[in-house]
Amino acid sequence: MAQTLERPPRARRPRGVPHAVLAWVRSAPGTYLWLLVLAVTSLVVARMDPHTLDWFLAARSTNLEQLRSRPVHALVASALWTETSGWPLYAVLFTLFHANAERWLGTARWLIVAATAHVLATLVSEGVVAWGIAHGTLRRSMADTVDVGVSYALAGVVAVLAHRFAGGWRWLYGGGVLLCYLVPLLVSHTFTDLGHVSAALIGFAFAPFAHGRPRWDPRRALRRRRSRRAGG
Repeated sequence: MAQTLERPPRARRPRGVPHAVLAWVRSAPGTYLWLLVLAVTSLVVARMDPHTLDWFLAARSTNLEQLRSRPVHALVASALWTETSGWPLYAVLFTLFHANAERWLGTARWLIVAATAHVLATLVSEGVVAWGIAHGTLRRSMADTVDVGVSYALAGVVAVLAHRFAGGWRWLYGGGVLLCYLVPLLVSHTFTDLGHVSAALIGFAFAPFAHGRPRWDPRRALRRRRSRRAGG
């Protein structure tokens, strides 16, 4: 009687580091696409001489002159450029906050939070600058100041993550965030610090986006980890 030979099942190839990195990037595509753009623009900034850099960034700033003449361009371009080549720091902050917020809220809701914080906080801070110039408390040169970067969007995303925490942890995290942004404003009174506080308050206001999303309890997560280790 003839015997049929069956092929042994193929062993699954272990997934390497490149596959893991690709999966990690796909879990928050908007975050890492934005970070890639910042990497390119940071390289450009790092290779410019100071005089050219000031002129170049001024044309992409959310200052009063740009907001009056090209508001949409100013708001979009300012979020894609930075004054210094600090991309490694952005990589850490984007991974800690933007990526987590995008995975938790979804790309569309995350982008709405980031964009709203960036736009409204810019309008608040520059509105104060316009008021100060009109009333003679600020120099007219403030209308042309360089103001680029992603810090307002980051502040909004950092704040909205307060709603990811369960119970009292939400208030503890939220209070810490508010304190971190409020202290510099009370000390320095700059329009940028005002923008950061405004962006954080805007992020807190997106509490409805957290409805139906999973909440995280650090204490419960720690207990589960300990029980798994004990059981293993």
